[in-house]
Amino acid sequence: MTCILAIETATKSCSVALARDGHLVAVKEEVSEQYSHSEQLTIFIEQLLQQEGFKVSDLDAIAVSSGPGSYTGLRIGVSTAKGLCYASDVPLIAVSTLGAMAQAMKDKYPEVQLCPMLDARRMEVYCALYTKSQASPVVAKIIDEDSFAEELAQGPLLFFGDGADKCQDVLTHTNAHFELGVYPSATNMIPLAQDKFQNQDFVDVAYFEPFYLKDFVAGVKK
Repeated sequence: MTCILAIETATKSCSVALARDGHLVAVKEEVSEQYSHSEQLTIFIEQLLQQEGFKVSDLDAIAVSSGPGSYTGLRIGVSTAKGLCYASDVPLIAVSTLGAMAQAMKDKYPEVQLCPMLDARRMEVYCALYTKSQASPVVAKIIDEDSFAEELAQGPLLFFGDGADKCQDVLTHTNAHFELGVYPSATNMIPLAQDKFQNQDFVDVAYFEPFYLKDFVAGVKK
């Protein structure tokens, strides 16, 4: 029996899921405008494990959302995951944030091109294109009315994620479809994390860093 704890903190969603042999056991998550991951994450983990009668020592691996996404959110998630790995001497699995989001939509929209988007401020998003057979590189893209023109000409394209919510009024092609209010969830990481565990595809706990995509820029304190 393989037990994996999945941690997702790349956006406003603070999400923790427990899986057994690739199947969801329980999840605890909250979407907050306050980005309260630093206060909530360890509490969520403790409550979830206690609720299901697990200890950290019962886990076979920790999976963490690797980005892109919020710089601070990713740092909190990865540092927490690393601490658990050190404490329990279990391997660390890195799961692409956008890849997990696409995984969640593949069964629902098997014949449609998928484009998960994460808000990168103003009209910029982190995004990638996913089809049944391949995935494009993750990019930071400024969205205008001509964005994805070639892909949209080929057929229906589904945009989702908090970055897609702000693009609906700009991407008006008839092949552009939207599923709004979608945030990354630790539950969506489970199939990818299980596959990586079976393939022994782990990252170095000491040296692993999240995939920020862009350099961190501190905001001006108001």
